[in-house]
Amino acid sequence: MSQLEDNDLFQDDDIIFAEEIEEVQPDEETTKNWKVMIVDDEAEVHTVTRMVLDDFKFEGRGVTFISAYSGAEAKKVISDNPDCALILLDVVMEANDSGLQVVRYIRDQLKNNFVRIILRTGQPGQAPEREIITQYDINDYKMKSVLTEQSLFTTVTSAIRSFRDINIIEKNRKGLEQILKSSVSLFRLQSLKQFASGALTQLSSLLGLDDQLYLHASGFTAAQDEGELKIIAGTGKFENCLNQPLAKVVPKKIRDLLDQASCTKNSIISNTDYVGHFTSRNGSRNYLYMGDYNQYLSNIEKDMIRVFTSNVAIALDNIYLNREVVDTQKEVVITLGEVVETRSKETAHHVRRVAEYSYKLALMIGLDEYNAELVRLASPMHDVGKIGIPDTILNKPGRLTQEEFEIIKTHTLIGYDILKHSDREIMRAAADIALEHHERWNGKGYPQSLQGDKINIFGRITGLLDVFDALSYKRVYKDAWPLEKILDLIKSERGQHFDPNIVDLFISNLDVFLAIKEIYPEDEEDQAQAQAKIILADVCE
Repeated sequence: MSQLEDNDLFQDDDIIFAEEIEEVQPDEETTKNWKVMIVDDEAEVHTVTRMVLDDFKFEGRGVTFISAYSGAEAKKVISDNPDCALILLDVVMEANDSGLQVVRYIRDQLKNNFVRIILRTGQPGQAPEREIITQYDINDYKMKSVLTEQSLFTTVTSAIRSFRDINIIEKNRKGLEQILKSSVSLFRLQSLKQFASGALTQLSSLLGLDDQLYLHASGFTAAQDEGELKIIAGTGKFENCLNQPLAKVVPKKIRDLLDQASCTKNSIISNTDYVGHFTSRNGSRNYLYMGDYNQYLSNIEKDMIRVFTSNVAIALDNIYLNREVVDTQKEVVITLGEVVETRSKETAHHVRRVAEYSYKLALMIGLDEYNAELVRLASPMHDVGKIGIPDTILNKPGRLTQEEFEIIKTHTLIGYDILKHSDREIMRAAADIALEHHERWNGKGYPQSLQGDKINIFGRITGLLDVFDALSYKRVYKDAWPLEKILDLIKSERGQHFDPNIVDLFISNLDVFLAIKEIYPEDEEDQAQAQAKIILADVCE
């Protein structure tokens, strides 16, 4: 894990929301007219209805009228306008039950249960009120003769208010559902960078609940790295800004919001932007930004952000707790591996190099980040079983007898027996590696003579890299081999000792593994020079 991922972890106790910043501009919900559909075969009914409701307003929003003059036309129009708030629907048009057929179509085929439907009829005998109300999903039944100007105004107001309330309930339901779905992803164990990217994706999805084209929204997550804020995940116009300093890629308007959040140590929710401000355990600053919408945040969306951010805080705390457990296990594994290597007079950084080799090769093979990290943590234990081998055999400078070699081979079983009882995934993986890293692709290895892909992939990876590193350095029983000789051996054992696919990937990416060798050299002077190169490279970059 990088220093950023190890250290920049947040506490939910540090999350405080600022007072909402009220904008003078109305949001989308107050500027969009209510759609009212008039369905009647008499043109005069359309004219009178439009005239009566011409100046109608509810919650600051006027009315957009849509007309249809038959049941067939009404079906098409409502299909094209699923966000219609109200339908004033005549019963008798081209057929005696045209209006009733439209009701069935809307509720049963379109599954539109939100639009309010008011039946209007001039021939009540054709459609008795009690029968219609019980058999059809309508919201009111009116005779045209009693629909005065005032009663029409009252009826329409009541219907639109009902439509508004139903939509608020639905938005809250969908928002809660989205938060529950996102929580599954948020609470999955993962690195900080993975989590940051996932949180950004989930927040974008959450703000798209009403399908009002949040496609142009942009956002990023940022964390402090060596005193400088950098983007660690981005979407929209920030998608290609990973690892870039905020000062270079973020507009001044947004930087001012971040500064405001930093000064107040609060998060900010306005009608157009959200800045989540988090303080890490080591005091560094961390942000989650979402904004640049093509419309304003509604109150519902602001409430959803609050709930979602609470889950983010809890999930971040879980990441921290998990990192503590993983780091503890990693320290134990590395320390135990080095103790064993020291006892057998192996090279100083053998287990660290094998761990880093294994991680890189696992990713090249196609393992995901989680399993690549798992083999990196578990591989240092590959020779833990040597703790049970006598010193006289383990450190013998000359060639081993056949009897002594048989004793050496038991270190795979000893290591497996030591590790197999743990319920920790790292230890279970280490047990498999300890048992199988001396198996051979052709089935002539030990201790189980496994063949081909019957050998655990972790064992195949570690087996090749253990040989590569062991041959690269002097040991009590041999001198270091030159690189050319090591590569010749590995190539000759392709498909015999080693998995051929792993050999091909190793050879074609040799520069990656040689770079790791430079980072973990043998003597202290070389180690210091290697660290100096790393620091210099970071500064130049």
